[in-house]
Amino acid sequence: MSNVTPSRRIAVLLTLLVAFGPVCTDLYLASLPDMARDLATTTTMVQLTLSAFVGGFAVAQLVYGPLSDRFGRRPMILGGIVLYVAASLYCVVAPSIEALIAGRFVQALGACCGPVLGRAVVRDLFASEQAAKVMSYMASAMALGPLVAPTVGGWFHTWFGWRSNFVLLALFGIVLMVLVWRMLGETNRHKDPRALDPGRMLGNFRELLTHRLFLGYVLTMTAAFGGLFSFISASSFVLIDVMGMEPRFFGLAFALASAGYLIGGFAGARLTHRFGVDRMVFAGTIGCTATGFALAAVVWSGLAKPGGMDGVAMIMGLVMAYFIACALVLPNATAGAIAPFPRAAGAASSAMGFIQMAGGAVAGWLVGHFHDGSARPLAAMMAVMGLAALLVYLKVVRPAARR
Repeated sequence: MSNVTPSRRIAVLLTLLVAFGPVCTDLYLASLPDMARDLATTTTMVQLTLSAFVGGFAVAQLVYGPLSDRFGRRPMILGGIVLYVAASLYCVVAPSIEALIAGRFVQALGACCGPVLGRAVVRDLFASEQAAKVMSYMASAMALGPLVAPTVGGWFHTWFGWRSNFVLLALFGIVLMVLVWRMLGETNRHKDPRALDPGRMLGNFRELLTHRLFLGYVLTMTAAFGGLFSFISASSFVLIDVMGMEPRFFGLAFALASAGYLIGGFAGARLTHRFGVDRMVFAGTIGCTATGFALAAVVWSGLAKPGGMDGVAMIMGLVMAYFIACALVLPNATAGAIAPFPRAAGAASSAMGFIQMAGGAVAGWLVGHFHDGSARPLAAMMAVMGLAALLVYLKVVRPAARR
């Protein structure tokens, strides 16, 4: 196919590609408690299906970028989707929790092509400030997936059981593969014949990881994302097992958090051009810190009592506020990190995604490891991650941006 030009159709397709991760993590969240009972396993093991997915996402980030810098974005996206569909079908018939964890890891290796190469395509097509605006719109539109996915997953879980969610994920991949084949041309106009050379790859990653501004933005977004993913990982156990919510209504509560990301994404898209990337990231990290500590205060003080809607409302109101703030951080930090590397956008996106997802996997594992039948570990992790994002911005990003 011939090269494409920026258009609304391409923006919608890129949004679907970037939504691969949230859809794969959010669709089956309401099923986690029943999966633990059905597979006769523990909360920690079931949460490893999330952490394994994010871990696979992190590993694959390092591969797709250099491959796409060498061979182009389009063939790598199509190949990744094929792998994702095959792994999704395997998850449908997985006989044990160990098999399901392995299937989720491979599923992530395929799904990772969407976010990594979707971001690289944005960098191929748009300049820095415009890329931040596009990524903010993509982030807000992408939040529609988590608005819908947990609700759909909760109802399918109620009607057909938890395995039906993986059938839906496979169908999502098939539809997306058809759309990419028909709509997306090659956008990498600077293919690097040496992109896969080991010495060149190490040199690229070394340059990225010693670039103070790049590293600062990436660590800031990793910390903010760690708080967000902590909620994704623990939300079903906190809301269903601790607060007593029915699985079919879980998606409605989760939709509040997604609505927060939607609001933050639209706000960021409108305000970034006026205030710039740095100020938006700063405002977002302040918001993450404030809402994280407010959530910890509400939970640890006992104000959010289990068994009542008042407790759910308190928790979800503050989580929604955290997601609003996080939506100001992630798109703008992404644009700020990738902007200095027009000829290595794939490698930059890979390194950024690896660090972000690895941080999210660790945060999710920690929440599961310290799960004590209450919301305290979740609240504590979100507070710590919000504060970490703010400190990294102040100590690393701000000084580097002023140079």
